[in-house]
Amino acid sequence: MFENKKYVIINANEVLSINFSYVEQHSAETLRYNKDKTKTFVKFEGENPKWEDEEGNIVDFFNDKTIYTYDEMVVELNKSEWIINE
Repeated sequence: MFENKKYVIINANEVLSINFSYVEQHSAETLRYNKDKTKTFVKFEGENPKWEDEEGNIVDFFNDKTIYTYDEMVVELNKSEWIINE
């Protein structure tokens, strides 16, 4: 079920650069943020998504990011920076 899913952690200030048509989240409001709200993540299936910006340039946003598998992402999300105790 999760074998084809890929996850990328991004800085919160990069959220506006995401084209939500290419990831599984629908908007910035549907993202999960870390404890201090400086990081979030998106998920996608298949190849690294690329899209065109308003000027027609190809945006390879995830090219320099670490891409995690489901199991790797579970490990990341269990780190203290992602656990919010309320």
